[in-house]
Amino acid sequence: MATQLDSAPAGVEYPSSDGKPMAESDLHRHQMARAIETIQGWFADRTDVYVTGNLLVYFEEGNPRRCRAPDLMVVLGAPKGDRDVYKVWEEGRFPDFVLEITSRSTKGEDTDEKFRVYRDEWRVREYFLFDPLEEYLDPSLRGYRLVGGEYQPIVPHRGQVASEVLGLRLDREGMRLVFRNPDTASTLLPPAEERARRAELARELAETKARFAEDERSMAEMQRDAERRAREAAEAEVARLRAELAALRNPPPPAN
Repeated sequence: MATQLDSAPAGVEYPSSDGKPMAESDLHRHQMARAIETIQGWFADRTDVYVTGNLLVYFEEGNPRRCRAPDLMVVLGAPKGDRDVYKVWEEGRFPDFVLEITSRSTKGEDTDEKFRVYRDEWRVREYFLFDPLEEYLDPSLRGYRLVGGEYQPIVPHRGQVASEVLGLRLDREGMRLVFRNPDTASTLLPPAEERARRAELARELAETKARFAEDERSMAEMQRDAERRAREAAEAEVARLRAELAALRNPPPPAN
């Protein structure tokens, strides 16, 4: 943890904005927002996990210049709840997981300055980088895990990079970063998309049940029609045979 001052100077302010743009482009902003929402949904049942992104993290009391704003960060052991800023000396914890949606214009900061801060000062257990436009990272998704004070690359498996902190695998799907549940191999969706998908599946299920019921009704009707025609044919055949039998029993009188 960065050295804390014994007492903060009077009147020190910790702004909730640094005046910088939220993201490099619409694509980067969408990726960031989607990642935050997805991981918030993943930890929805945990009250002791704080998930946020693009929020200023101040890590030296009394020095508001010492701050960073990760695109996505996860803090295990921190209470869930909205914050204007995150002050490490008040929270008592640095992030355990950080993700940066990177680009060529942020390469220097993401792979040098932030890399060193996250490793040496924040001691972030896992640091991930995702380059959606594949501008400079190859592979475009990389993960690092803190081992003995150094970041060691996490070896991908079939293109997926495992996060021990999240209990998930990160993967690239087209131009999107996706999170996969290793137990089910399913792709996590943000809560709003998950609700929409569930509603869509429920609608499709209801439509399928309705079609099945209609098919059953049609088959039952066809069966009844077939049985009726078979019964009528059988009755007609019985009537014909009876008529023939009656004719044999009562032959017509001989002609004069």
